[in-house]
Amino acid sequence: MRHSVERILTTHAGSLPRPPELLDLVKSGDSAVFEEGTNAERLRDAVSAIVRRQHALGIDVVDDGEYGKPSFVSYINERLGGYEVDTRAGPRNQWLSSREGRSFPEFYAQTHPASTHTHMICTGPITYKGHSQLKRDIVNFKAALQGVPVEEAFMPAISPSNIEDWQKNAYYKSQEEYLFAIAEAMREEYQAIVDAGLLVQIDDPRLVTYYIIHPEASIEDCRKWAQLRIAALNHALRDIAPEKIRFHTCYGINVGPRIHDMELKDIVDLILTIRAGAYSFEAANPRHEHEWKVWKQVKLPDGKILIPGVISHSTILVEHPELVADRIIRYAEVVGRENVIAGSDCGFATFAGSKEVHPSIVWAKLKALSDGARIASKQLWRS
Repeated sequence: MRHSVERILTTHAGSLPRPPELLDLVKSGDSAVFEEGTNAERLRDAVSAIVRRQHALGIDVVDDGEYGKPSFVSYINERLGGYEVDTRAGPRNQWLSSREGRSFPEFYAQTHPASTHTHMICTGPITYKGHSQLKRDIVNFKAALQGVPVEEAFMPAISPSNIEDWQKNAYYKSQEEYLFAIAEAMREEYQAIVDAGLLVQIDDPRLVTYYIIHPEASIEDCRKWAQLRIAALNHALRDIAPEKIRFHTCYGINVGPRIHDMELKDIVDLILTIRAGAYSFEAANPRHEHEWKVWKQVKLPDGKILIPGVISHSTILVEHPELVADRIIRYAEVVGRENVIAGSDCGFATFAGSKEVHPSIVWAKLKALSDGARIASKQLWRS
């Protein structure tokens, strides 16, 4: 994984808005649709276009926008064996009973409707069966990268703990056994991405949202819960060099009061035990921008990289490049300029069809990100 040796490199958290011609296809939730008629070509063309757009906007470390997936997590429905549709599961609304929902019930009832996505339940031994879908995404992405001079390329993949939450267990004797079975299966996806010459990014919002969703849990309860999930993730990553791994966590809520987000200071030491070369996290929105100060007290291990969000998915305001530069410089002065890559708080279309931030605004934000990185680089390398 490349460090910011000569200038501040730029990246983002993964999901990007899908073009209209792709959106209706991917929202079906079944990637078999991409094998029908001209749909395979549509997907290839869309991935090629989004790679070129990222480069044109000044993004150095790019991905495929997660264009072959209906969302950052529900894509797993068709990639793991041992599951069947959970016919007992109705619409879920985890936010109404959360710490946030209890504090702002009217707001969350109005703005966060129950999820109607299909959920699965584990009824047998878990296996990985997503080889064809994963190969398709890798082939499309690598083809799109040809002739585009980016610094590096990454592909997101969901963490075991988020699958554990998304798909319930009715087969394994304990939750720990279930969690590690997921990890062992997902190891195939993580390894295949790296074997293809890409960086793998582990998406793990649940690591910090567990505290929000479970009002009955103390900080210490959440830390104990997190330690087991990190152990399972590290088990899945055990054969991959850390410098090939990016880890991303975020708080699950885009637009909201968010007064109950877990504070970085309460989990940062555990995050740094994850086998990764870089750590991506929220740092641009008003609930977390002050947390750059945490790194004054916490030593970043040698060789590791921080990818703080310097633009946010939680506002339609486009950040001024000077503000982006200020945010970057704060981190660079604390952990070293070579150990900072400028990123985004979260993905901008984690579920296909997300309308919270219009695509035109997303592109403007990414441009502000790269412009701000250039300003910061001039200041940080002027000597």
